[in-house]
Amino acid sequence: MFGGRSALKIAFLEVKDWERDYLTSQLGDCELYFSSERLSQGDRPALGAFECLSVFIYSPLNRQVLAGLPALRFVATRSTGFDHIDIDYCRERGVGVAHVPSYGEYTVAEHTFALILSLSRNVHKSWRHVLEGKFELAALTGFDLKGKTLGVVGAGKIGLHVIKIGRDFGMRVHAHDVRQDDFLAELLGFQYVSLDQLLAESDIVSLHLPHTPTTYHLLNRERLGQMKRSALLINTARGQLVDTDALMEALSAGSLAGAGLDVIEGEELITEEKALLHQAQPVEALRAIVRNTLLLKRDDVVFTPHNAFNSCEALLRILDTTVANIQAWRHGETLNRVV
Repeated sequence: MFGGRSALKIAFLEVKDWERDYLTSQLGDCELYFSSERLSQGDRPALGAFECLSVFIYSPLNRQVLAGLPALRFVATRSTGFDHIDIDYCRERGVGVAHVPSYGEYTVAEHTFALILSLSRNVHKSWRHVLEGKFELAALTGFDLKGKTLGVVGAGKIGLHVIKIGRDFGMRVHAHDVRQDDFLAELLGFQYVSLDQLLAESDIVSLHLPHTPTTYHLLNRERLGQMKRSALLINTARGQLVDTDALMEALSAGSLAGAGLDVIEGEELITEEKALLHQAQPVEALRAIVRNTLLLKRDDVVFTPHNAFNSCEALLRILDTTVANIQAWRHGETLNRVV
């Protein structure tokens, strides 16, 4: 029960069957609605009476969508990032928002090195060459990580785990972050440097920042131009951190050796390509689809579809934190609140 009234109504979108079973076992005293789909225009009337809504990153909760949910009082996003939610509007309307600040630091850090090794040892390129019947080793020569410089942009929880793994590989590590912890730097054996120095000196640059107005296209043409021609770019954070047009140009010109991407601008367009065929699209969306298709076909690009978080252990931690956030809100407590 909630506030002495009928059962709390909670809608969970973008959930799998096993997640439904688990959430039902944890929130069985609530009226629960589940959908495997992301929030769409047609869902809003059906969800209008729900007080709590839980989504993943592919359900944009903008002002127009939120205005169509009059009973909504709380949003529990099952993600660390919350740039898919209009936070200002939620604050204006008194809708609480909570996120999952920590669930996958080990998981994403490990995936970061899966991308690094796929490029540094040409695993992805080798697979593609074998499919084409090519077995010449000269084109598949890789490089050792030991002794190379790893540049970590964003030394938060995930970034620190990436730093630790890099040090275990025998790498020299530079880090750039607005907050600096000299004790951790000494303990883990890395050095804080300016972004310019990090880009100029690193053999591998790995991004671990949220998407904000100040980090949008952090790596633009100018900054990509500061990197070594032999360098690799890894992005497991947010696609909007990198100017995709500039990245495509750098790879095509040979001024960057490769990119490992778990995220990319317009990634939602890739997952919806079939649906997009049945509706008119703005020219910019079509351009993004073509650009991304060309980018992801390259030998020097390894792409995983926003999969860095996707381990069994991390998924369970996401659900546990989401349930805890909802239960705290039900009891008038604050836990992992953005609003």
